[in-house]
Amino acid sequence: MFGIFAATIAGLILQPVAGGALVLIAITLAILLGGLTVQKALSGFSDPVVWLVLSAFFVSNALLKTGLARRIALVFVRVFGGTSLGVCYSLGLTDLVLAAIIPSSGARSGGVVLPIVRSVAELYGSEPGATASKLGSFLMVGVYQSVCVVSAILLTGQASNALAARMAGQFLHYPITWVSWLRAGIVPGMLSLAIVPWLVYRLHPPTIRETPEASGFARRELAAMGKMTAPEWIVCGVFLGVCGLWIFSKLDASVPPLLGSGVLLVTGVLNWAELMADRIAWDVFVWYGGLFELARALGEANVTPVFANRVGSSLAGYGVVTLFVVALLVYFYSHYGFASITAHTLAMYPAFCTVMLVKGVPPGLAAFSLACFGNLCAALTNYGTTPAPMFFAQGYVAFGTWWRIGFIVSLVTISIWGTVGLAWWKYLGIW
Repeated sequence: MFGIFAATIAGLILQPVAGGALVLIAITLAILLGGLTVQKALSGFSDPVVWLVLSAFFVSNALLKTGLARRIALVFVRVFGGTSLGVCYSLGLTDLVLAAIIPSSGARSGGVVLPIVRSVAELYGSEPGATASKLGSFLMVGVYQSVCVVSAILLTGQASNALAARMAGQFLHYPITWVSWLRAGIVPGMLSLAIVPWLVYRLHPPTIRETPEASGFARRELAAMGKMTAPEWIVCGVFLGVCGLWIFSKLDASVPPLLGSGVLLVTGVLNWAELMADRIAWDVFVWYGGLFELARALGEANVTPVFANRVGSSLAGYGVVTLFVVALLVYFYSHYGFASITAHTLAMYPAFCTVMLVKGVPPGLAAFSLACFGNLCAALTNYGTTPAPMFFAQGYVAFGTWWRIGFIVSLVTISIWGTVGLAWWKYLGIW
């Protein structure tokens, strides 16, 4: 099982084949070589969290198809886009709103936010190359850093957050829901969203500070879109209804987006052919379900506990506070070696959770600190998560600049979440 697991991690990093295909191969090998029954190996596909992510993708399709997601982004730019820093804040807030229901940071930023970033930059003659520093370079870095913060605030902020939540229940026996993640992430997250764009603005300032044309651009685009259509109103209602059920109902977290998907199908906003054609959603479903079971099988094969005990023994001389800090820093900066938050989470989250638990770190503190830091660390590089190469490939930002700013921002976000975040979690009773 360890060999199969290690090969799967390597495959997710090197990507010799698609992630879904890789996980299907791993599941098959787990049946043939790892001692799993067919029923056991395929049981991950029945996990409610897997269906939560799949159905949330379906609802997000409607947001993108009807243009409601773009309308939301343009409204924020119209209101806050009078300055270059305001444009950055407005698009960060857009990503936050959309993250409440869209679990793919790539879909949000690549499909909605990035095109607006590029359009605003080009309004002011800021193109890759000599004119990048006018506006585009700052927006590319600042907005991307905001996307990484947003991913840490919500369970649906990033696709692998559900994987971390599921493994927190498995290895720490600490349940994480959409609401509990929101409560944990909202205070340090909003503080980070306020500070990080300003910090990037100071580290990498644009030549153009005032951007009245950005608000004008948003106003013209909204006028061209016209009034909200009936499908947009339906999607808006579904969006608010799903979030409301997550917050106020006692239903399993997978039920509200499934219900929302049903409403969108019945009303004709979406049709079944469109959902069947959503390659990304079904790809995520396949590798999520498989990875859940691989992680569970690894623990049942005693690999994770043995690893944790050995690491714990090597750190036996450290107190619980020192171990917690060292483990978090190692977990955070090891992301330089990963091109995927999912691969990072799958490879290290269970073992580090178990190490912390063995050494006496409260389960809730271990669960949320590793889960949130696992998103924040994606800000380090130009390949740390799906949106990173999307933004970097625009050609506005030099490699060295991207990494330098990413490292400085990491020191700030670690400081915020390691002080304000821990104090907030203490207030909530998480530890």
